[in-house]
Amino acid sequence: MNIVISTNSKDPLFVQIKEQIKQHIFTGKLKEGDALPSMRVLAKELQVSVITTKRAYEDLENEGYLISAVGKGTFVAGQQPHVLKEWQVRELENDLERLVKTGKQVGLSKDDFIQLIDIYYEGES
Repeated sequence: MNIVISTNSKDPLFVQIKEQIKQHIFTGKLKEGDALPSMRVLAKELQVSVITTKRAYEDLENEGYLISAVGKGTFVAGQQPHVLKEWQVRELENDLERLVKTGKQVGLSKDDFIQLIDIYYEGES
């Protein structure tokens, strides 16, 4: 599992870890039943505190992405494809809410914002 953290990011380290694990699940790099490194091993690999990895794992477990079994480890929880898509849409909605708020703060009109979306959406084709 490849996780890259940045000390220059505005996001806390545990959030960076959590979001990257989610991305691995969304993209299929991590599948149902896959074992994750122990909190201690991941902390050592990333050179962060065990508290940081513990927080990321606990949040992911509370959100239903991971399951932990005492003495066995932490594993990717089973997700149905429609549930994964729902999670992805929810994440997109959260991102969109932040972007709209920022757009309003800088004075973008709704039409300007939609035009920007069209430009970026068409640019990805």
